[in-house]
Amino acid sequence: MIHSTNHFNASDEQAMHRAIALAGLGCYTTAPNPNVGAVLVKGGEIIGEGYHQQAGGPHAEVFALRQAGDSAKGATAYVTLEPCSHFGRTPPCANALIAAGVSRVVVAMLDPNPLVAGRGVAMLRDAGITVDVGLFEMQARELNPGFLSKMERKRPFCRLKIAISLDGRIALANGESKWLTGPLAREDVQLQRAKACAIISSAETVLADNARLDLRSAAITPMADGQLRQPLRVILDRRARLTGAEPMFQTGGRIVVIYATNLASLPSLDGAKVEVEQWQVDEDNSGFLAIDSIMQRLSMLPINVIWLEAGAKLSSAWLASGFVDELMVYQAPILLGQDAKAMLSMPALEKLADAKRFRWREFTQIGDDLRLVANLSGY
Repeated sequence: MIHSTNHFNASDEQAMHRAIALAGLGCYTTAPNPNVGAVLVKGGEIIGEGYHQQAGGPHAEVFALRQAGDSAKGATAYVTLEPCSHFGRTPPCANALIAAGVSRVVVAMLDPNPLVAGRGVAMLRDAGITVDVGLFEMQARELNPGFLSKMERKRPFCRLKIAISLDGRIALANGESKWLTGPLAREDVQLQRAKACAIISSAETVLADNARLDLRSAAITPMADGQLRQPLRVILDRRARLTGAEPMFQTGGRIVVIYATNLASLPSLDGAKVEVEQWQVDEDNSGFLAIDSIMQRLSMLPINVIWLEAGAKLSSAWLASGFVDELMVYQAPILLGQDAKAMLSMPALEKLADAKRFRWREFTQIGDDLRLVANLSGY
């Protein structure tokens, strides 16, 4: 068993803070790999640093070692996630650190990937390198809720996004909702959406809003080929209302459209200009497409984070399913009145003790609006 240690000083903390900041730079490009940062320090100075930029590319430790060169010998390495110990698309980072001659490695957290899971630390210690574990572990975990969920719970992390008014409404009674929030908040939605591996919505939302559900912001870091990493778009279309001519099918990445199994035939979607895959799942007792079946299939794909962006009915069904880990609510300083559409359509409760309890994680003002983040699962 690998035991955490806590013999850390201010210099250790400063270096790991830097490694955590570097790791966050990969948030738009590394999926389905985790965000990882690394810093090499010698004589009180940073001599190399880096972060994992893209799945299949060099890991954070490799970038830091390249920058340090021969100076890495005798240095201390600070890494936000345990160095890998296995051959995947790249060689083990533990071997690279050993070969470079570092004298100490400080690891924020162990890697829950069964292919690693303490083996990286053991390799380093067997090579005579001092290894300390546990510096800013909680901050390191916050870098990768999706990766950790996939490794520890065998399913993606699910984030539900809702835009509301001050009185908790998502649209006027006639359906008008453009735009509740201001341009800065809508730009932030693009940035948050870009961290997901898959976007789930409904045919109703696609048709009502002419939604494309793709990434377009110039502020999103592109992949090595200059293109944005477009999340998989998963659209629930129980009644087969989409034709393939909608704007969503004309741009962006892959799309999965999910129908009920009782459909005799699937629409051709001939107008689609992107790759489209069609699935069928059973309906549940409420007449919705079975969410547990959808999650089971999505969990088999390289998907760490799901971004759910839909109307009140689908959002409420997903919340009731127990799969929502986090609510991200954008609240505009306007009032829409009692006849406007409510943000959710949850069943009435008889006891307050039965209410779902979230934990506030963040309150951020973005332009005139607020971004409120509440966590349910602890991831």
